[in-house]
Amino acid sequence: MAFVYILQSLTNSRYYIGSTNNLDRRINEHNQGKSGYTRFTRPFKLAFAKEFSTSREARQIEYKLKKLKSRKIVERIVSSGEIRIG
Repeated sequence: MAFVYILQSLTNSRYYIGSTNNLDRRINEHNQGKSGYTRFTRPFKLAFAKEFSTSREARQIEYKLKKLKSRKIVERIVSSGEIRIG
């Protein structure tokens, strides 16, 4: 199993999209500053997570979401709890 997740920074309210096969570990890594991109905007809260059957599927969805670069779409996903793109 794998996850696509959206974190929200408690420092500046920005969102971060990622994928992982261990959600708890990955969130802890972000909050401990072990991820370069999110190191300076921690702490984070989990705003959304969706489970997928394969890591490949999760990475494909992560890529599509990051490619959109739309805060509105991310906020819609967070509020609705559903990923609907394209």
